[in-house]
Amino acid sequence: MRYRNGTPITRRRYDHLWSRIGTHLPWVTTHGVSTHWLRHTTLTWVERNHGYAIARAYAGHTTTSSDTGTTTNTRAGITEVATALTTLTGEPHPLATNTATQRT
Repeated sequence: MRYRNGTPITRRRYDHLWSRIGTHLPWVTTHGVSTHWLRHTTLTWVERNHGYAIARAYAGHTTTSSDTGTTTNTRAGITEVATALTTLTGEPHPLATNTATQRT
């Protein structure tokens, strides 16, 4: 997210937004919902439905020689990431494969 002038929103601003949301939606505070929580939940869903390599690419992580998460060197391309996004949101994406299914 960014301000109208294009400046990125800071961590402090995100924290303030979640505090304000929590005053209107008590379950947000009860469950500890935050930007990090949303990112973690989304990436967990992508990994479970599309695999480890696609989740890493979706998160913007690059594969390095010190990556010990898998025993084989796998990388996901932009098409796989777009397909995961299409599946998650149910919205079309021009780079997604035709076999992408919409969320039910």
